[in-house]
Amino acid sequence: MNTPTAKASALSGGEFSAGWKVLLAGLIGVTFGASPIPFNLIGFTVEPLTAEFGWTRTQIILPATIYGLIASLLAPFFGWMADRYGVRPVALWSVFAFAISLAAVALTPTGNDQFTLYFYYSMWVIVGLVGIGSTPVTWSRAVNLWFFRHRGLALGILLLGTSIAALIIPKVAVWAIANFGWREMFAIVALLPLLVSLPVAYFLFREPRPEERPAALAGAGGRLTGLTMSQTLRNYRFYVIWMSICIVAGCYSGAFINMPAILLDQGLGADVAASVMGVLGIGIFVGRIVTGGLLDRFWQGYVAFPLLCLPAITCVILLGGDINFFWAATAAFFLGFAAGAEADLIAYLAGRYFGMAHYGKIYGMLYLPFGVASAFSSLLYAYVRDVTGSYDPIIFVAIFGFVIGGALLLLLGRYPDSFETEPDDAPAGAATTSA
Repeated sequence: MNTPTAKASALSGGEFSAGWKVLLAGLIGVTFGASPIPFNLIGFTVEPLTAEFGWTRTQIILPATIYGLIASLLAPFFGWMADRYGVRPVALWSVFAFAISLAAVALTPTGNDQFTLYFYYSMWVIVGLVGIGSTPVTWSRAVNLWFFRHRGLALGILLLGTSIAALIIPKVAVWAIANFGWREMFAIVALLPLLVSLPVAYFLFREPRPEERPAALAGAGGRLTGLTMSQTLRNYRFYVIWMSICIVAGCYSGAFINMPAILLDQGLGADVAASVMGVLGIGIFVGRIVTGGLLDRFWQGYVAFPLLCLPAITCVILLGGDINFFWAATAAFFLGFAAGAEADLIAYLAGRYFGMAHYGKIYGMLYLPFGVASAFSSLLYAYVRDVTGSYDPIIFVAIFGFVIGGALLLLLGRYPDSFETEPDDAPAGAATTSA
């Protein structure tokens, strides 16, 4: 009997049977892309760089700010290129360029002088200039085009790559530094995008043809529907999401990047810190799946607010004196769970509230506050530690930031049923009609 329930089941099954190869390629691309790798390894360079050059923590963490700021400012441009030329060429070339530029950090010369410091920073500038196309800015556009009914779950699976990276990259970084040195560590880690994600994406990653897209994404003539960029910038929801992302990312990223150093300050060893980062990765993994599944069933406000409050508990745990592995792992799990929720939300809300016709540009604009706030957050945490001798002051402020950032998403209201669009620089194949 062909009931509505049976039809819905068949449709969701059809989405996964049709799009699983693209989803797999995107998952691997996110795992070994420029979104998680720099932030998962830079915390482990604090001790070797301090020992070799005598640089401060602020100087050592600054590359994360340099990379994050440049990449974030370029995110709308890379999103526009994905809209205009397709995600496949943008993703493939960016993965290749990211791998080469990351490996080039190993060329940093010896010698404790200003030239060495500026050379090191310049390598990170290049990583920021070329790497953003290997992040969810590109991968999520393709996944959004293959999935609609189970978009939340599909995006959750896609963004599991950041949790897998948190399980793999810290271990690889610690092993490579211990056995070969910090320079060689960059070259070794760069092999992962070059030899794993690039070949997989080359053979499996593509956008769907118009007839392969879910029917709900298309308007008259089978074209994609959605708000233009100018309409989006006149929509209050854009600014509410923008502010929420900015606040939460500003609190989260500094805690994440500086977590190894925070744990070392708490008396835990480097191997234990790496294990704790692995637990954080598990938290991201669980957060991705749970959040994605919940978003397919409930309005985002009911999902987002409680999940984004979890890192406040992390901050309470990290405040004060020494902690043992159990409490460090608990704090890391909550922090990772919320990170999984936030990354899912950016991609999900961009598609649901603004449509897919100009998704790349809109997602890029929403990634902008995420990247900029993340970049300055890591530097701010390190600066507070250098000035006060403790991370506690900034961790205390973050408690309130997480709660406020999550509460803002309660103001978005229901999802639009249709999109009234207007002429704009629409990419080929995108609609300017109402859904």
